[in-house]
Order: sequence, then C-alpha cells, then structure tokens
Amino acid sequence: MPRPAKPLLTVLKGGKAERKPIWLMRQAGRYLPEYRALRAAKGGFLELVYDSEAAAEVTLQPIRRFGFDGAILFSDILIVPHALGQDLRFAAGEGPHLSPPLTDAALDSLTCVPARLEPIYRTVEKVAAALPAETTFLGFAGSPWTVATYMVAGQGSREQAEARAHAYRDPQAFGAIIEAIAEMTVDYLSGQIAAGVEAVQLFDSWAGSLAPAQFEQWVIAPNARIVAELKQRHPDVPVIGFPKGAGAKLGAYARETGVDAIGLDETVDPVWALGELPEDMPVQGNLDPMALLAGGAALESAVARILSAFEGRPHIFNLGHGISKDTPIAHVERLLDLVRGR
Repeated sequence: MPRPAKPLLTVLKGGKAERKPIWLMRQAGRYLPEYRALRAAKGGFLELVYDSEAAAEVTLQPIRRFGFDGAILFSDILIVPHALGQDLRFAAGEGPHLSPPLTDAALDSLTCVPARLEPIYRTVEKVAAALPAETTFLGFAGSPWTVATYMVAGQGSREQAEARAHAYRDPQAFGAIIEAIAEMTVDYLSGQIAAGVEAVQLFDSWAGSLAPAQFEQWVIAPNARIVAELKQRHPDVPVIGFPKGAGAKLGAYARETGVDAIGLDETVDPVWALGELPEDMPVQGNLDPMALLAGGAALESAVARILSAFEGRPHIFNLGHGISKDTPIAHVERLLDLVRGR
C-alpha cells in the first residue's frame, strides 16, 4: 500500500503538492484553550518543555484541532545554552533568564550538560509515533547569533546591545561562544532527526539587528557550518532558514548558507523576495500575525496577496512570525479555509 503524500515535505524538497501546505509558527501555544489548561496543570513553561509526555501532547494539539500539514516540536531555543551549562529559568511576566550571563563569566567556566537534551528527543519519539501519516514533523533550534544574544545578556535585551558590543570589543571571545553554540546545535538537530523529525528550522529572530559585515560573520558563517554538517549526516533532511529582519541581506543568506528553504517575515515584500532569492528555492510565509488577529477583510486580502505572489514557486503558507496569544480560533479556521480554497 503506497504511503500517504506529505504536502509540506514535498514542497520543502522543491516539488509540487496537491494542496498548499500550511503550518503556523507558535501554533502550539497560548491561543489554544487546551494548551492553557495543560500549562495550568503542569506549572511553569520549562517544566512543560522537559515533561516529554506533556510536550508531545502540546505539539499534537494544533494538529488534532486544525489538521495543519506540519507539526513543530514544542520546545524552546534556550535549551541549547541550558545544555551548554547556563542555568535557565522562566519568570512569570519577565521571560527567560540565563545565568551566569556571559558579560560576567567566561564561556570556559560553564560545564556542559548534554543530558538536558535527552527529554527533547523523547518528546520527538512520542510525537513521531502519534502523528498522522500525511503530517510533516519539524524540529528546530535557534541560530547561533540569536542564542548568543541571550547567553551574553542573560535575558532578552533591547536591540541586542550587549551581544553586539561584546562582538565588536572581543571578537575572539564572542566567536568562541558562537562556535560552542553551533557545535551543540548540530548535535542537537541531528539528535532530533534521529528521533523522528523530518525537516528542521533554524530561527534567527534577532538577525535584523546586525550591520552587513557582522551579519556575514555571526549569521551567515555559523549557519552555513551548521547546514553543511547536518547535510553530511542527514543529506535528505531539508533545512529551513528564518533570518527575521534580514531585509536586503536575505539574498546573501539564501545563497551562502546552503539552506533548502527560506522563511520570510511579515516585513518582506513577496514580489521583491521572488527577485532576490535563488530561482525555485521554496519559501515559507509570510502573513502578518496582526492580520490574522484582526481577521475579516484584512485577513482575506492579505492571504490573497501572498497566494498570488507565490503562485509560481514552491511555497509553504505560514505567518511572518509567531501567532499572537490573543488570536481567535475562528480566525485560524478561516485562514485554513482561504489557503485550502474551501
């Protein structure tokens, strides 16, 4: 009996699917009542991430409710610095905190704890065993630059000033941080693939804060290394790059990193992107999350523009960033109807 087609995986590999594949960044999260109920029962966010049974359930919730073509692993980009030896906690209303921040401590003062990755692999195994046959399973990690901004400052920071200044003042020390993150990220993504994910995404949420030369050094070069090493280990597994805010540097990122597909944030003009990106490279995106939040005519016109722009290129419909926690369920259902022509 032939295996069911996986529309998302087909498009990531440059093919044409029978239907437009769709998934949403942060599709497993606070806009879903079933997520809020589980989070309340389990306690803090990090406790939920490290509880493989619960994290698998969270990953599967939006698949059961909406039938998205891709399931994205429920985890966090700061699992890597946690495995590199920083302490990690999530404070209510404040976001993540890493200690010691690398403004105050040297990288070599940390002791790696790779066992902290193991619960994530168990989550992957549980999800892979439960997903519908037509659903593509996506793993992910943060890209080195974005992860480094948190490791250096110890938390999210305005304009990533601490990391940017550190990179200028001591590029050798900052380069060692980037190198350690890249090395751990290759092993981490490879472990996810071995456990059952079928494609991976590299999130570079703060790529837009860098000047061009710094972007080449701290975004393109380490991502190219990660992609090359992953391709050596897993040549058939697609890699999606998402350099949020890259703007005019997007073309160089696409050409030089070796990624198989590019995620576009909501600020990118699709028509401009078509001219900048390598011919036939699959693209993902790029609906403004606020258009989804607003719904109605704003949502319908925005979806129509994106579908029209990418009609001739392999395209995965997605948001330009994560879904807002206040997004009504009915708006997501309407989005699916629009994308799938129902």
